[in-house]
Amino acid sequence: MNHRTEVPCRGQAHLFFAERPEVLARAQELCVACPVRDLCLAGAIERREEWGVWGGQILVHGKVVASKRGRGRPRKVAGTSTAA
Repeated sequence: MNHRTEVPCRGQAHLFFAERPEVLARAQELCVACPVRDLCLAGAIERREEWGVWGGQILVHGKVVASKRGRGRPRKVAGTSTAA
C-alpha cells in the first residue's frame, strides 16, 4: 500500500471504533469506495484486531459480525410482560 493512498478513514478513527451501531454504519458506508478495503480487512483479521470497523466489516472479539448491538440493556419487546 502506498502511504499516500487516500483512504476515507484517515482522521476519523472515532467513527470506526464507536459504540453506537448507527455510527459504525456510517463508518461502513465510508469503506464502500475505499481503494484498500480488502487489504484492510485481511490485515485486521491477520493481526487479530479485537474490535472496530475494518474493510467495511464490523469486528467484535476478533470475529466479523453482521451488526453490533449498542451498549446497555436491550429494550423490552412489547407484549412480553411476565406479570401475572
